[in-house]
Amino acid sequence: MDAGPLLRVQQLSKAFAGPVLTDIDLEVNAGEVLALTGENGAGKSTLSKIIAGLISADSGRMVLAGRPYAPRTRSQACGVRMVLQELSLIGTLSIAENLQLGHIPSVAGFIAGAQLERRVRAQLERVGLASLDPSQPVSTLGIGQQQLLEIARGLSGTLRLLILDEPTATLTAPETAQLFQQIATLKSQGVGIIYISHRLDELKRVADRIAVLRDGHLVCDQPAQQLEHHQIVAAMVGRELQSEPTRAPRSIGAELLRCEGLTLEPWVKNVSLALSAGEIVGIAGLVGSGRTQLLRLIFGADRKDAGELYIGGASTPADIGSPAAAVNQGIGLLTEDRKSEGLLLGQSLATNLTVADLSAVSRRGWINPVAETAVAQRWSQRLRIRARDTTQAVDELSGGNQQKVLLARWLHRQCRILLLDEPTRGVDVGARADIYAELDALAAAGKALLLVSSDLRELMMLCDRIAVMSAGLLAGIFERGAWSEQTLLDAAFSAYAATTSRTRTA
Repeated sequence: MDAGPLLRVQQLSKAFAGPVLTDIDLEVNAGEVLALTGENGAGKSTLSKIIAGLISADSGRMVLAGRPYAPRTRSQACGVRMVLQELSLIGTLSIAENLQLGHIPSVAGFIAGAQLERRVRAQLERVGLASLDPSQPVSTLGIGQQQLLEIARGLSGTLRLLILDEPTATLTAPETAQLFQQIATLKSQGVGIIYISHRLDELKRVADRIAVLRDGHLVCDQPAQQLEHHQIVAAMVGRELQSEPTRAPRSIGAELLRCEGLTLEPWVKNVSLALSAGEIVGIAGLVGSGRTQLLRLIFGADRKDAGELYIGGASTPADIGSPAAAVNQGIGLLTEDRKSEGLLLGQSLATNLTVADLSAVSRRGWINPVAETAVAQRWSQRLRIRARDTTQAVDELSGGNQQKVLLARWLHRQCRILLLDEPTRGVDVGARADIYAELDALAAAGKALLLVSSDLRELMMLCDRIAVMSAGLLAGIFERGAWSEQTLLDAAFSAYAATTSRTRTA
């Protein structure tokens, strides 16, 4: 006899300031991967949070394993776990404490250290982080490693349904492959999986079925093998997107930034790199290779151990000891961690967008609300930021729209040099095309862009040169036409392979 679906969602609706989900009917079977996609603000995260018990629906019902299911808290979710797009780790606690929070083994009131370490090492091994020290504070890890820890935490305990919200947004190809292996294992164990992603190539690789939300409505639910890329995109945006135009060679101008011997042990080691006007230079590498740390050093967010920065072809080093000094030198940083390092979450869209250049919207020290609103509206329209209006709190926006607010902030500032750390993280396919067009326009206007991305194809499409980091070292710089995905991956692994070789020899 057919036991029916693992999860059945019926006529589910939710509204905040306006409707977010309307009459959603959806099923997930045991041992099946259902990919859930759609534009930013389509309702994907809201639906998944209702299923995980993080928020409640306004109407509708759910059935889990044949029984009515209406969790009011995460703890009532009956084996349903969700790995959120926004990280929820506690930076001041260790890896072990984060992974076993609420389940730390003890004997006579004391932590059972050996048992705790065994559990944690098993969790780390599942996601390819076996080399980490469980006692290491989470705050010392990069965003990619923290994302893998979130996934490791989601894989623990009793698991019937796992929801993964943009799990590979900051992961490189090897880490993504490790995750897909775990998904295959969970499928074989009968676990149902809801996989939320904007990376459409991943959906075809990992999903059995693909469901598409648009403006809070379910507009597509079909077997993955029956859907082509353009059909998914058309369902998401309600129209056919134009194919990506061929990029003509850019006109490269004068040098705007030069790094010489930048070092911050153990993350960045003797990196030298130049960046010119009208140029987009990509930085590739594995999670933990030093990409983000390099951008933070240039921006003055971290204090370097050695090395110098030169701005605008100057012969004397620039004194950049803080982010404020970097901004004054015409440098902007779109941070990888928008939640804790980029956005003023309780403030409005307008405040977040204009804060990098208040002089443009103020007079005699007072903010001009009319000017502030006009600036925010102009950039919101240009980047297609989906919000109720410019007064809406930025923490009420979807992750992708938050990312576009951060980009608009630096476009408003008119920086000569832009450092972009995963600028399309959590951004849907339509918005990604908009961002690519903006980056092209910035380069054409003579700006210099240094772009970190975990998506090699994105770098290969956008960049004039690609620098590859490996274990903190600059493993190589490749000109357009001289790279392939394989050469970039080989360079990314080079320092790690050399370390392994030396260890075996010793």
